[in-house]
Amino acid sequence: MQRRLFSAALVSVSLAVLSPAVMAQTPTPLRVLTHSSFDLPKELLAQFEKEVGVKLQVVKAGDAGEMTNKLILTKARPIADVVYGIDNTLLPRALAAGVIEPYTGPAAQRAAAVALEGGVVPVDYGFVTLNIDKAWFAKKGLALPTSLDDLAQPAYAKLLVVQNPATSSPGQAFVFATIAGLGEEGAFKWWGRMRGNGVKVVKGWTEAYYTEFTRNGGTRPIVVSYASSPAAEVFYSKEKISESPTANLFLKGGVFRQVEGVALVKGGNPAAKEAAGKFIEFLRAAPAQQALQTTMWMFPAEAGAARVDVIKAHASEPATFDNPSTTDINSKGKAWLQRWTKVVLK
Repeated sequence: MQRRLFSAALVSVSLAVLSPAVMAQTPTPLRVLTHSSFDLPKELLAQFEKEVGVKLQVVKAGDAGEMTNKLILTKARPIADVVYGIDNTLLPRALAAGVIEPYTGPAAQRAAAVALEGGVVPVDYGFVTLNIDKAWFAKKGLALPTSLDDLAQPAYAKLLVVQNPATSSPGQAFVFATIAGLGEEGAFKWWGRMRGNGVKVVKGWTEAYYTEFTRNGGTRPIVVSYASSPAAEVFYSKEKISESPTANLFLKGGVFRQVEGVALVKGGNPAAKEAAGKFIEFLRAAPAQQALQTTMWMFPAEAGAARVDVIKAHASEPATFDNPSTTDINSKGKAWLQRWTKVVLK
């Protein structure tokens, strides 16, 4: 604490002796809180800094669930001015905690492919679903499951890895999809059967996909991921391939449409509020909407935004998805997660 106060005193003295001209040249810091998957080209972010006259301080706070928890826990002394990555599963929690300040600028007024409430501007969307390792199933000669019920059968024991919904937004989205698709009681009966059938639960998407999934050296050939993941496999392949080694498994009760947004943080630095609004507009402008398709592997929220070739060729969108109503998520979401923890982990 003494070091912190001493440092603050030095900064105060330093600012006092700076000339107005020098201080004017110092870019305003803009604190941006994101989940760990936030990824836009450095040159694009540098261009934003130059045009707006700010210095971005991007803080990656783990999975979106962890990020939202951190935002709520620091409500009294906000650690950011703008937040990106709160999705439609986490938004009710953020709104209830009062950490979001509604944004009403141009991006909030334009038509979008998807919507969010509470003054949060949609940036992108995707579909949380099951991905399979095609080579693993071909080698084993095992038919692909055609329903969630199949996954609870002995033939598919210990094949699925999921994310903990308490710490992972795709994990939470998948749980919500099972409830919307199977009914509340049917979903928890299924989860109980899956526990007995060896479902593996990990903290977040990165661990599930890059550690546990057989495609990356793990032992689980089915993983909760995204409908765009097969396109990413093609894009990042060291060899030129025309077909993805993974595929989507769109099962009833196993597909959730996830919408991610950007918002002003309530209580953020007033001096950075204008820049925060410009950052929101930046994320909905064409350059960012195109770039995020092959960096964050989501579909653009801006109405009419063009799809890049690899997304068009390898990222299929499901005909249907299972999302609970916003009302049910608001009123029952917390209880669902508590019940899931008792059924699956305890």
